[in-house]
Amino acid sequence: MQRAKFALPSSVTLLSIACGFGSIVISVDNAHVGFPQDYRLAAFLLVLAGIFDALDGFVARATGTSSEFGVQLDSIADVMNFGCAPAMLLYCYGFVQMGPADPTLLRAGGLAAFVFVACGALRLARFNVNVGRTDPKYFVGMPITAGAACVAAVVVAWPDPPETSLQGWLVVLLLFVVGSLMVSTIRFPSSKQKKSMAALVVLLVNVGLLAWLRFYYFVLFFVLYIAGTLALNLAWKAGWKGIAPPQVYTDD
Repeated sequence: MQRAKFALPSSVTLLSIACGFGSIVISVDNAHVGFPQDYRLAAFLLVLAGIFDALDGFVARATGTSSEFGVQLDSIADVMNFGCAPAMLLYCYGFVQMGPADPTLLRAGGLAAFVFVACGALRLARFNVNVGRTDPKYFVGMPITAGAACVAAVVVAWPDPPETSLQGWLVVLLLFVVGSLMVSTIRFPSSKQKKSMAALVVLLVNVGLLAWLRFYYFVLFFVLYIAGTLALNLAWKAGWKGIAPPQVYTDD
């Protein structure tokens, strides 16, 4: 029973990997067909992978089975689920069908997808070595889970593959921008912020927007999330202290 208990968090992590792998398989199988609902399903599998990713840590803490093995497995899973899987989804969704007519776009799309994966891997490596060295209330750079959800949100909102070169190049831009945000030093608020009545009101507003906007809600959420974070960081640089800036930790 004791050994089985220690296997629980890793089993949840493997379920997360299964969702990420399933998303890749669906994306590849659909690349030359272009069924919108299949692309949307692949994007939703990434959301499910994110849920399992959050649950494995919860299970480990609840059962007292946290381990270095689990930490390393979770990090490897994150590279696949939130680096490779969304990059493959956007590559198949945005470029494969347009490749014969626009080879330059196809190559640019492949490069953009690789940049996204590379930035996600670098982001995770930096996070792993900085644990305990940065303010836990803020992430340094956009979290890879948020980056994956950001690009997947576009597919959820507009599951029909791009039909023009302009739309294809916008997908290229999306991958480069989100990848750059992941490796940036911009501070993104984490879930460890102090809970307040204002946070509850924001949550209720978001639930209402989700019910109203449905699939388009996720795009709106990430636009406001990124814009608000950039505005907050610029305000800190200008000297504003209305929201306490991240604490600076030293080796001492």
